[in-house]
Order: sequence, then C-alpha cells, then structure tokens
Amino acid sequence: MALLALHGGAGGDGPWRGMTPMDPQRIACMQGILEALGPRLESGELDALTAVRLAVEALEDEPGFNAGVGSVLDANGRVSMDASIMRGEDGAAGSVVGVTNLRHPIRVAHDLLERGWPIMMAGPGAEAWAAEHGHEVQDPNTLVTELRTAQWQKWRDARLRPGATDEDDAALDHDLGEDVDGPGTVGAVALDAHGKVAAATSTGGMTGKPPGRVGDTPVIGAGTWADARVAVSCTGVGEAYLRACAAHEVGVGMRDQGADLGAVCERVLDLVEPLGGRGGLIAVSADGQIAMPFRVTLMYRGLWNKGHISTGIGPDLA
Repeated sequence: MALLALHGGAGGDGPWRGMTPMDPQRIACMQGILEALGPRLESGELDALTAVRLAVEALEDEPGFNAGVGSVLDANGRVSMDASIMRGEDGAAGSVVGVTNLRHPIRVAHDLLERGWPIMMAGPGAEAWAAEHGHEVQDPNTLVTELRTAQWQKWRDARLRPGATDEDDAALDHDLGEDVDGPGTVGAVALDAHGKVAAATSTGGMTGKPPGRVGDTPVIGAGTWADARVAVSCTGVGEAYLRACAAHEVGVGMRDQGADLGAVCERVLDLVEPLGGRGGLIAVSADGQIAMPFRVTLMYRGLWNKGHISTGIGPDLA
C-alpha cells in the first residue's frame, strides 16, 4: 500500500466561488505529479522521502504556487524562501530559512537531511553552502513572476497588512483584470510500500512580510513533522502553527493505540484556530489513514491512493 498527498496552500473567507483562470494549470500540475510519482511509490521504486522531495520540487517549479519560482514578495519586493523535509523512520530532518537564490530550496533541505549535520541553515550561509555542494543557484530576479509583482503592488498601494493579498483573489481579479491570487505554502506527505512515511514543505511566505520574518514552514514540528506513525505538512498563518507546534501535535495525538488521524488533525486545527491559524494540513499515517482538513474557503490538494487520483480546491475532491 502507498499513499501520496499534496497541498498547494489554503486561504479565503466565505463560500467557494469556483476556479480562477490559473487554477486549471495548478490542478494539472498536481495531477501530473501524482501520475508520475504514485505508481513508482506503489511499486517500491521510490521510498517516501524521495517521493515527497520530488513532489515538492515539482510544485516549486510551478509559477502558480507560492514556492520556488513564483514565490510571493516581501516588503522590499524581493523573494525569500523557506523549506523543510523529515523522514519518519529515524526523525532525520533538513531545513533552509530565508534563502533568495536557490532554484529548489527543498533539494537543499534534503541534502542537509542526508548529510546529517547541520540540520538547519539560514540566509547567505545556506546559500553559500548550497552553491558549494553543487545546488542550482540563480539570479533572485528570475524567481519573480508578473503575477507576484502585481500582487505585491496591490499590497503596497493599498498599504495592507502582510499577507492580505494572498487570499483575496476575487478582489484582485476584479481590480487588476487578471488572476493574481496567492496560493500559499506547498507540501507533500507519503507512505511507501515498506510502511515508511515522510513529509516536506516549501514556501515563499506571505506578501509584504518584513525581511527576516520566519513562519512555520522551516521549523521542524511546526510546519513539518514525520515520525514512525505519521507524516504532516501544514499550510496557513505560520505564526499560529508555530505557537501550537501544530505538525508535532498531530504526532502526539497519533501515539494513542487506534488513534483516528482525521479526528487528531481536527483537534490540532482547534488548537491553531484561536491563535489566528487560518489554513489546514495534510497527513498520512503508517497504518494507511489519510486526512486533509482545512478551516478556510479552499485548499489546493491532491491524493494518490491505490491507483486512484483525486484533486480539489474547494470543499470536494474530484
């Protein structure tokens, strides 16, 4: 048995209003990832860790998602990215924080995991380490898209709070005459044919964030967690997930014999919500359970399960 679940960010208020013009491209990206990796995971060709790394790399390559190319811009109009990855069987982890010129932040986080030390690196030090170890480095401007520039200009001109334009796609579509909505953090969780689990998460943060701000994504136990029982990747307002140690709380809840993953995840979102934690999470357990709850209008998500692929944005998976 093998499972692979993806998310591409969550947000919004009110009822689901249907897809925006860029959404078919995002859905097609998730569909393609699941079609490519699902059978290889099922056959045992890929282990869980490799599957989540490859999945998140592909999500970082899709400009419509807020990770890698297409990351949102900070208060100074620049890209700053975070990523983390964790292997459940032994708790090995890797994380990068505040990197500006890496084509695939998750690839560097994975390299840190494989080497074993250090686990987390930040800023110019992480960038120099990545270059020294052969990772793809490029001009930060090549990671900036027209979509994110328009989103940032909307944020700046309206003097909005950081992240305000990341969810309000309808207003942005109307005001700018184009699709500049802002799906957030991307992530993947997997269960492989050997019963092992892993999780990976990557993000460009929130539009207009102050330079140096760190959310939950690169923090092991907050935005990403994997142990022998469960793998978790979160998406939402990072400060709340940090304060709740949300991803790790799912792991704690799964320690009970016969624990129901869906119920555990809902309890964790109950913890996060009073802290301002708009968003959701995805999780798979070593005994084959799946949960993909969210407490906002939408969450971009996809699932491979026994050869069947499901994708969705609003309340229902297709």
